[in-house]
Amino acid sequence: MKIILLKDVKGTGKAGEIKEVADGYARNCLIKKGLAEEATSVKINSLSIKKDAQDFHKQEEIKALKAECAKLNGEVVTVKIKCGENGKVFGSVTSKEIAEVLTEKGYSVDKKKILLKDSIKNLGVYDVEVKFLPDAIAKIKVEVIAL
Repeated sequence: MKIILLKDVKGTGKAGEIKEVADGYARNCLIKKGLAEEATSVKINSLSIKKDAQDFHKQEEIKALKAECAKLNGEVVTVKIKCGENGKVFGSVTSKEIAEVLTEKGYSVDKKKILLKDSIKNLGVYDVEVKFLPDAIAKIKVEVIAL
């Protein structure tokens, strides 16, 4: 019997897949527990339309992230922080502070996407990478100045 899995089933498949299983297993276990439904031509067609829509939206999201990456690339961000003599910073500049400054400038960047090689503990200009996707990395400069 052909079925469409509604949820992930260990040993059978993932949600949204069309599988061929034994009639008894399908009726008595999968369909009865709400894990699957019988695959009719209408449901199979509906599933393919949903998958096409999901793929389209995923591609649009990737395009938007790449455009944001290109727009952010080369940006100079100024972070103001308290510091003592010799330009020694109290604490360090974190990715959270950089993300806040980027948000103020109009970019939507999650702090987890900002890659700091070393902690920033002195005044100056530092190169920082912002990773949107594995193949979309923006390089920005972070200028740390005294408050």
